[in-house]
Amino acid sequence: MYRQGDILILPVSEESVPEAVRSAPPSPRDGRGRMVLALGEVTGHAHALTAPGSLLRAPDPLTPDHLHLPSGGRLVHEEHAAITLPKGWYRVIRQREYVPGAVRVVAD
Repeated sequence: MYRQGDILILPVSEESVPEAVRSAPPSPRDGRGRMVLALGEVTGHAHALTAPGSLLRAPDPLTPDHLHLPSGGRLVHEEHAAITLPKGWYRVIRQREYVPGAVRVVAD
């Protein structure tokens, strides 16, 4: 299990990733070629990887994303220590918060 700020990354087996997720098109990379797991709305800083692989994002922001790193990767952010992730599949969960009448992902 890995945590970088408001991002939790859980290793999972490939078999546990739903087929609909595995067959979905990967999320596009940003202009710098990075897979951005979360972008800071206030600072513009990003939890991002430049490694080979794919980020499979659900349309609902409260649904966990999935990340496939066939050869591992390094997760970086301007305000946190970098994390080296081994090759494999991961579930990516954004921290949530309750506001009256709703649950939303944390904005930083």
